[in-house]
Amino acid sequence: MLSGLFESKRAGEMKRKQGLMKAPMAMCTACSVLAAFSVLACVKNASLSPQGHSEGSAQQSACEVPEQCQPAAKQGDAGVQLAFGLLAAGLGVPEDEAELLEWMNKTAEQGYAQAQFGLGLFYASRGSGKEDTAEAEKWFKKAAEQGHAQAQFFLGQLYVDDQGGFEDTAEAAKWLKKAAEQGHADAQFTLGQLYADGEGVAKDEAEAAKWWKKAAKKGDTEAKFKLGQLYADSEGVIKDEAEAAKWLKKAAEQWHVQAQFKLGLMYYKGQGVAKDAAEAAKWWKKAAGDAEAQFALGQLYADGEGVIKDEAEAEKWFKEAAEQGHAQARAALQRMKE
Repeated sequence: MLSGLFESKRAGEMKRKQGLMKAPMAMCTACSVLAAFSVLACVKNASLSPQGHSEGSAQQSACEVPEQCQPAAKQGDAGVQLAFGLLAAGLGVPEDEAELLEWMNKTAEQGYAQAQFGLGLFYASRGSGKEDTAEAEKWFKKAAEQGHAQAQFFLGQLYVDDQGGFEDTAEAAKWLKKAAEQGHADAQFTLGQLYADGEGVAKDEAEAAKWWKKAAKKGDTEAKFKLGQLYADSEGVIKDEAEAAKWLKKAAEQWHVQAQFKLGLMYYKGQGVAKDAAEAAKWWKKAAGDAEAQFALGQLYADGEGVIKDEAEAEKWFKEAAEQGHAQARAALQRMKE
């Protein structure tokens, strides 16, 4: 009764491919410069002395910022690091944002990697055209060449995202690998995606699994899902349904809806786990905002598999799936009326 669900979900996955690549350029980059300014202003208001900060202080985390500066610090780690970088360079506390940007440029020109990274974030977040993207690339590359893992990741992502005609997946793979080798989880995830798709590198499922596993072990839910999906769907030597179920369950337990649906399907079919329709029903209920899960639940209630047969409950789930445009659910409702 539930055949074809893997295929329909896989087709949907292809449409989501771009969305699964990490896209940090639009995520909290604009706040980095503002966070730096906020921390510096807080330092000034708290009458804290910038003296005594060594170059290593640029790597301080938000938890090391004095208590009265914690709210500003929490706005963004990159901003905090940039603020302390400016202090470490002996540039004091700027009076306004324009002055902060001026000092950032001066510090970046002196070769200070965190300021270079901050400028890259500034231009990437502004993103008003090819010129801004070129500036972002320039400053990310300067910091990346000094071994700055975040800059390496953002530079690689810029080449993946094709912002302003800068797409170059081979160059993306090069910089993402450098960041990934430093333990950057997002870089590990995206590098895994490149290996899975054969973009910028030779397609290699084993390499994809290797990098996704590293990201997954750092808690990346999407990496856990992708790893489970790879083990389940592979047509090569990487296929391992027991491993698939293991990683899908880890993602499902973190409320990854697709993982919950697919784990339920594996229980229903007995793939990598003992066949158990009741367990399938449990996971599909957790994923019940998903049209495929709603349809699958309707089928279980209609057939009395893993649940007590209940036509009213079956109709309810078919209706919910049909309202999301699920064609098979619409057909099932029609059959119930005949």
